[in-house]
Amino acid sequence: MPFEYRGDIAHADIAFNAWSGTLEELFKEAAQASMKVMADDLTAIRPTVTVEIKLDQSNEEMLLFDFLNELIFYKDAKRLLLLPAQITITRGGGGCSLQATLQGEEIDASRHKLSTDVKAVTMLRFSVAQVQEGWRATVVLDV
Repeated sequence: MPFEYRGDIAHADIAFNAWSGTLEELFKEAAQASMKVMADDLTAIRPTVTVEIKLDQSNEEMLLFDFLNELIFYKDAKRLLLLPAQITITRGGGGCSLQATLQGEEIDASRHKLSTDVKAVTMLRFSVAQVQEGWRATVVLDV
């Protein structure tokens, strides 16, 4: 599990660190950590719906911010629990682009035990950094 929840950053919100060897894997780990706050058992989410997304941003930090907020948007607006199946991040031209395939399904109260309702990702102590071991992020979720 390459993420850990942090109780020392925000007391009314939920914070976590995520890390991985590649930027794409970091985004997947951060997505799983975020979804795990909302749904207790991620293995109960079947890949019956596929959503393709494309995001452009000025840097990796804002790209992760938008990506995680996109997952929350789909949960709130479309009642979909989605996890990344594939992510490609490209850098160039003064910015970053993400193309991702998300898979999941509509929320089913009989199978999905929802816990905390995440409203948004916040900028509080939000960071993405390239480190010697790969990439590391700190995320705070507004609940």
